[in-house]
Amino acid sequence: MSTPLFESSIKSLPLLGRGKVRDIYAVDDDKLLIVASDRLSAFDVVLPDPIPDKGRALTATANFWFARLGHVIANQLTGIAPENVVAPGEREQVRGRALVAKRLKPLPIEAVVRGYVIGSGWKDYQANGAICGIVLPPGLKQAARLPRPVFTPAIKAEAGEHDENVSFEQARAHCEAAIGPHGAALAEQAREAAVALYREAVDYAAGRGIIIADTKFEFGVDAAGALHLIDEVLTPDSSRFWPAADYREGTSPPSFDKQYVRDYLETLDWDKKAPGPRLPPEVIARTADKYREAYSCLTGQTLP
Repeated sequence: MSTPLFESSIKSLPLLGRGKVRDIYAVDDDKLLIVASDRLSAFDVVLPDPIPDKGRALTATANFWFARLGHVIANQLTGIAPENVVAPGEREQVRGRALVAKRLKPLPIEAVVRGYVIGSGWKDYQANGAICGIVLPPGLKQAARLPRPVFTPAIKAEAGEHDENVSFEQARAHCEAAIGPHGAALAEQAREAAVALYREAVDYAAGRGIIIADTKFEFGVDAAGALHLIDEVLTPDSSRFWPAADYREGTSPPSFDKQYVRDYLETLDWDKKAPGPRLPPEVIARTADKYREAYSCLTGQTLP
């Protein structure tokens, strides 16, 4: 029997939507309540089995990074406790797995930064020696470290579709078409901020014995046109974490993220379209351990 799926059921606030992982409610005209569920998506498909404690681990990890990287760029946090914006009987639903965020207009791109050749980047490199139009040195092995981090954006797909890796020029044009003349400058700001965030996170994680192979950031804009860091930050859902002690060039290292699930799914006869396959109990349990382990390794604390 599968683990019960955590689904928020807040009635005191209007539900705006349910994403792959997060449920979004309106607090007022300026703020949102974002609740992290235990849903797991892989290859842009929400799988039928939840991962226990996943939402709490994601929220705690993201909050850690928001605090640590707040000096690099403004972020979505308001500082308001989620328990203070819902009815008393709903506080347990948001405790440890929600945040109150500013209402911002999201950029229509994923800001991906890669420091190593792995995942879809490795497939692109094998095919044409480049990632998102960025030509890389010849002869790189799988999981090789790049001479410098590269910004490889993606255009957000419609529900049920896969995000599309594009060149920076395409990403900039996409932002301009969606936002207006200011969109091109915002895309450039996002690229600069994403690389700066990644570099600082990599330096910190190295001291904790962790390699951040790649990650994706999302950015939003306020009414004044100022760029903010939004969504989640450097979590196991948005990043590839490797134990430095186990890193070997030429192979896909073990990871503290949902790559464990992706690797399992790659062994199945599945077309990567909904509905997703069921996960064995041992895969669910090991994945839950990896989310908790990622938080502990990064912060030096145990998940509350």
